[in-house]
Order: sequence, then structure tokens, then C-alpha cells
Amino acid sequence: MPEKFVTIVNHKGLHARSAAKLVALAKEYPCQIQLQAADKSADCASMMALMMLAAGIGTEVCVRAEGPQDHAAVEAICALIEAGFDEQDE
Repeated sequence: MPEKFVTIVNHKGLHARSAAKLVALAKEYPCQIQLQAADKSADCASMMALMMLAAGIGTEVCVRAEGPQDHAAVEAICALIEAGFDEQDE
């Protein structure tokens, strides 16, 4: 089960729009993907679960995946997070 730690870098953190982008990307992969922040864990297929993590800017999260294409899924999710969810901070 591959895992990788990344830090939330966008100013608004993991909010509704960024969670929606993460869910859409996760659904492209046929594996189970989890995002963990501190002692909370969320299924990346659930926007509500991701938002309940309350992961703000500077929060270190762990991305884990298990199943087909798990390594590619972890890399893609981490790239999205590292890119600030492709948001233009205002």
C-alpha cells in the first residue's frame, strides 16, 4: 500500500471546491484512496468526509491507496494537493 505525505498549500485549505476536485480525481482510479490528517481519515470518494478533516493551510496529510493503479493514484492526488488544487489565491 503506497503512501506519501504532502502539505496543504492553498490559502483556503481543503474546502468545498478543492474537495470536489480531489473526489473527481480519485474517481478516475479503480482503487481505494484515503487521506489522513492528524488522527482523522477520510475516503477520497466522499466530499463530505474530506471536508470533515478540516485540513487548513500548512496541514500535513498522508495519502494512501490500495488496489489497481494505487501508486499512480497516490502520485496524482499528491500532485493536485502540491499544486494548491490549481486555485488562484486571491
